Amino acid sequence: MARINVGEAVSMAMSSLWANKLRTFLTLLGVIIGVLTIITVISIIQGLNNFVYTELAFHGANDFSVSKYSITGTSLKEWREMLKRKNLTLDDMRLLRRQCESCELIGASTGTSRTAKFGSQFLKDVSIRGLTHLDHMIGNVEELERGRHILKEDEDRSRFVCVIGTDLVEELFPHLDPLGKRIKVGQHNFLVIGIGKKKGKLLGMSQDNYIRIPISTFYKIYGSRRSIDINVHTSSQEQMEQAKEEVRTILRSKRHLSFNDPDDFSFRSSETFIQLYKTITSSIYFAMIAISSIALIVGGIVIMNIMLVAVTERTKEIGIRMAVGARRMDILLQFLVESAALSASGGIIGILIGFIIARIVTATTSLPSSIEPVSIIIAILVSTSVGIFFGLYPASKASKLNPIESLRSEQ
Repeated sequence: MARINVGEAVSMAMSSLWANKLRTFLTLLGVIIGVLTIITVISIIQGLNNFVYTELAFHGANDFSVSKYSITGTSLKEWREMLKRKNLTLDDMRLLRRQCESCELIGASTGTSRTAKFGSQFLKDVSIRGLTHLDHMIGNVEELERGRHILKEDEDRSRFVCVIGTDLVEELFPHLDPLGKRIKVGQHNFLVIGIGKKKGKLLGMSQDNYIRIPISTFYKIYGSRRSIDINVHTSSQEQMEQAKEEVRTILRSKRHLSFNDPDDFSFRSSETFIQLYKTITSSIYFAMIAISSIALIVGGIVIMNIMLVAVTERTKEIGIRMAVGARRMDILLQFLVESAALSASGGIIGILIGFIIARIVTATTSLPSSIEPVSIIIAILVSTSVGIFFGLYPASKASKLNPIESLRSEQ
């Protein structure tokens, strides 16, 4: 029985953990924090990865928009340059409708935010979006629960009609049918002609807090000295790329840009939003790795110190094992397995706590979360590796003890 097997070493490690609960908790704290940080962030990011390709992008797979501003600008200088660009106008939209052969549908939209009222009820920071009668068919197709969309006649005659989201229905019309009622936005009353289907929250923000009105009505109220987004629908990815080139050529020609001048407008598509998302999440991953690495290193150092204490406390035991035939490799393996089991226990606890925290975040903020089995396996392997790495020195020290000197130990 001189030689130690893995099962026995793990059993001894677990017995030691259970016998010294407070010391065990303090020892494992660094590993727990490091692993729960990894699991929490990975759970949320994996949930977002599953979500982003279907919900996050404003545009459909074959749709894009042209805007004065780029969403990927990262510096103050770039932002200042974008502010100097010419506004996109309804004349630009009409020109594209006439000349862009690859564009199947072309619409436009612009927006602001205001307080909406009905009777004594009101809702602040409502998104007021002015759009053409075609926009509900471009990008993420807007579906209605009841009523109708904005028609060409509404746009041509600048009618004060609107389609509202379910947030307004719940807040302003808790016990009434809003269709046919008039809500007040600023000094103007709008007839409710449609109710959008409920979309819920996206990244913690409601997608149902909106009022859609004809873009001509929007201009009449808020003025036309603002840039619009021109929204384009095509039938395929190939046609979308061709349409982009046509739009670029038409707008550059209208703005008299020379060959060397950069575009003074920007394109947005599903890929644009996905690339922006990847940029954001890559920064989160970097921060996660940095924080987790520090916590794991601290945890590993604490485990090493505890294992050094364990070697000192069990010097006589080591001497007895060597005296009855245990090899140095057996002693080394025993302490390595104990160190790895100690660290792996912290990893498992961290996984459970991280998973719980991710679920709490999802429940309270609507941020999606998802955990893949491979992430759990990686987290356990990382925490176990920390224990092995930082347990190597104490294990080596234990295996090199002199059996005679060890037996004389009073510990």
